[in-house]
Amino acid sequence: MKVRTIAIALLGALSVLAGCAGMPDSASGKRSLMITGNDEKVSWNDVGQVLRPGEKHSVSVVDIGTDPLAPRIIANLPLDNTIMGPPTNLAISPDETIALVANSVNVVMKEGKPALEPDNRLWVIDLTANPPRLIDTVQVGKQPSGLSFNRAGNLVLIANRNSNDISVLRVTGKKVTLIDTVAMGEQVAHVRFTPDGRRALAAKFPGHKIAFLDVNGEKVTYNKLDVPVGFWPYNLDVTPNGKIALTADNGFAGAADGHTDTVSVIDIEANPPRVIDKVVVGDAPEGLAVSPTGKLAVVALIKGSNSPHKAFFYNRNASVVALKIDGKKVTRSNEVEVRGLPEGVVFSDDGRYVYVGNYNDRDVSILRVEGDQLVNTGKSLTLPGQPGSMRGKTLF
Repeated sequence: MKVRTIAIALLGALSVLAGCAGMPDSASGKRSLMITGNDEKVSWNDVGQVLRPGEKHSVSVVDIGTDPLAPRIIANLPLDNTIMGPPTNLAISPDETIALVANSVNVVMKEGKPALEPDNRLWVIDLTANPPRLIDTVQVGKQPSGLSFNRAGNLVLIANRNSNDISVLRVTGKKVTLIDTVAMGEQVAHVRFTPDGRRALAAKFPGHKIAFLDVNGEKVTYNKLDVPVGFWPYNLDVTPNGKIALTADNGFAGAADGHTDTVSVIDIEANPPRVIDKVVVGDAPEGLAVSPTGKLAVVALIKGSNSPHKAFFYNRNASVVALKIDGKKVTRSNEVEVRGLPEGVVFSDDGRYVYVGNYNDRDVSILRVEGDQLVNTGKSLTLPGQPGSMRGKTLF
């Protein structure tokens, strides 16, 4: 009887394990959200850029947590947004209560021809509603682009590329209020809080520098401390421990040119902060994200995938590069092909998966993290439009 009881117990344990094997490949199977801004007014053909006024746009709210290999769109909201700006002109609050989406530019007709015109609208989306819905519109600076929540979720900074300043917004529950504007003296493309919330870094796109801002409560001050990085820093992120920051140095004012570009490594613990390394990654880095584990970063390369087909550097598909982070040492790991014009990069909450928005192909590539390497799973998520921007919730 005792042997039979043990055998039954073992069979039961094996049954449980077998059941687990069929469960979603995630740490908890708990819902976790990302958002994508789907821009329909801008595209590229074999000659160059095409502007289409009057096109419909959307913002997709996607659950990537329940089953990371089979993300599910839970809402599509008909809201204007744009690829004209870093793929970080949207964000989710740390508690997943709200999402913010900035509409940087519109396409309007001028003298009978379509042209780009700066906007200043920020959408506030209630993620707790079923389905998620727009609850407010806030007027901010001109051409709002990269934006970020602090880790506490009560403050937001927005880099305004046309008005050369940074908007400071207070967040109280689901209420978002513009409370201050910080002049930067030149165009800024993105802004990111440090994990402790006491500083923020802003990418001076045409100035080829990263500006440091001091944050004291709700007061944000620019004391003219800049760090020179590579040419045309378009995007940036920081590690969870707050020791270093990485910048995507595009190299050619937001486009590919066939030449190799870099990611700059900034020691933000040093006094004053300084660039301690530059990692060669490839042609036209734009999308950039650091893993919640702090051990890996991923940078998306445009690689001429939206360039005229006759260009020597044109590629149908592009790629993403994994960067291994070991303390303050950053090294290039491997490169994985994705699809056309990769923009946004999002890590899963546990850092085991990476989602890459492919603008030209209207989908999201799903990659798996294996050690310090990326592996393309071959799986993807089809979107209702062209993903010009993409972001997960603020984790640090």
